[in-house]
Amino acid sequence: MAVTAQLVKELRERTGAGMMECKKALVAVEGNIEKAIDAMRKAGQAKADKKALRTAADGAIVAKEGNGKAVLVEINCETDFVARDDSFKAFSNDVAEVVLTSGKTEKADIDALALASGETVAEACKNLINKIGEKIEVRRATISKSSDHVGTYSHGGRIAVLVEMNGGSAELARDIAMHIAASNPLVISGSDVPADVVAKEKEIFVAQAKDSGKPDNIIEKMVEGRIRKFLDEQSLEGQAFVKDPNQKVGALLQENNAKVASFTRFAVGEGIEKEESNFAEEVMSQVRGV
Repeated sequence: MAVTAQLVKELRERTGAGMMECKKALVAVEGNIEKAIDAMRKAGQAKADKKALRTAADGAIVAKEGNGKAVLVEINCETDFVARDDSFKAFSNDVAEVVLTSGKTEKADIDALALASGETVAEACKNLINKIGEKIEVRRATISKSSDHVGTYSHGGRIAVLVEMNGGSAELARDIAMHIAASNPLVISGSDVPADVVAKEKEIFVAQAKDSGKPDNIIEKMVEGRIRKFLDEQSLEGQAFVKDPNQKVGALLQENNAKVASFTRFAVGEGIEKEESNFAEEVMSQVRGV
């Protein structure tokens, strides 16, 4: 695979490493970005993967609660200017309301829902596009299932979380949702982290520890400690609670006889690529000049 400017840019964003290090790493593995990240981390050149932090599309996420249920709905547009537009905000809120009432979360089903205006979501969306002049679409939605409590938290409409909790209280469920928005755990418990993810991290930790020159038995203890820390960082229950860093979330839940059944965290535009040709051209011009 050819090493393109876009690949160099993505690797740079995901690792925090310099442009030349990224180019050399990609050349060494024939453009395989995942192999390049592993190699750079083993060599100590790369920071943790930042891919999850990237957002490449605009819009808003609406969190709404009612009648013991809660929903998250993401509506996308092209620019933050439109995301702040009152008409766009009103449309997004109306869509979230009918999703909450209907329980429908598939895009095709949502498009067919009727709004209070009498228009379907698809018709209202088309009219808004004609008015504003940007592409607008309902991207995704989720709704809570059966649980004792549901809690939502929205951070400026850019990140939103829905938590389902057994035991505890509605206030605690909201606090946990706020924590998840800030700390972005991968799973609820450390035991839920996929085995292949743990194995991959262990391989990287071993490679890093061997460079220390310490005996194998010390290296093994070092790696075990780093794996425990990794599992805590990735799991909700293992993380320090944002409102009280001296207490882990797992201990807080136990103290309140609560258990998180599930959580969903949406960030605006995550996983959507936006073309940035000017930056790519700038990077490539520098690569060619080396």
